Amino acid sequence: MAIKILLADDHTVVRHGLRTALEKEPELEVVAEADNGRLAVILAQKLKPDVVLMDIHMPDLNGTEATRQIVSAQPDVRVIALSMYSQKRYVLGMFEAGAAGFLIKNCSFEELAHAVRTVAAGKRYLNSEIAEVLVTSALNPAPKETAYSLHLLSPREREVIQLIAEGHSSKSIATQLCISGRTVEAHRREIMRKLNVKSVAELTKFALREGLTSIEL
Repeated sequence: MAIKILLADDHTVVRHGLRTALEKEPELEVVAEADNGRLAVILAQKLKPDVVLMDIHMPDLNGTEATRQIVSAQPDVRVIALSMYSQKRYVLGMFEAGAAGFLIKNCSFEELAHAVRTVAAGKRYLNSEIAEVLVTSALNPAPKETAYSLHLLSPREREVIQLIAEGHSSKSIATQLCISGRTVEAHRREIMRKLNVKSVAELTKFALREGLTSIEL
């Protein structure tokens, strides 16, 4: 039986390259593609893939939050982070969200295919570079979290702050999240209170610094 794969990356060329490479393997089947995290969540719920290859930086809903939602709703779906970045915050964030593996985008196709098969079999996969990040983190735990810690925010608040940082209006955010405009404004106020910030510019800087979005100011 083929391993069903969902590709989630906001770059069309990357998705095309991954699909072309993966489908050369008879036991690997790409069932769908998503160009943002929110669509990845929807497609995962609809198609129930075995493995999701998830980019971290995507619009509307980043890969970490998308992974959290997918794994929470469907524990059997295995997510592999596929990123250009190996910084500790991204690696730990994805594993905390429930990812089963983490690969750097410059990995070989052979390694990618091996990682897909490994996590589909119920195991975890991380290459030597990512293993080094995790070992270093374990040996050198982070200092006590500051007031700007991402962990101060709820999952919904992290969704809202990403959309604010990407320039969406309260009305647009309300529509995307299926909540009222008043609820969006309540979330905005609570986010600003928790982070002790006074402006959208400061919220945007926080979102960029914490990897919630990769937009350029």
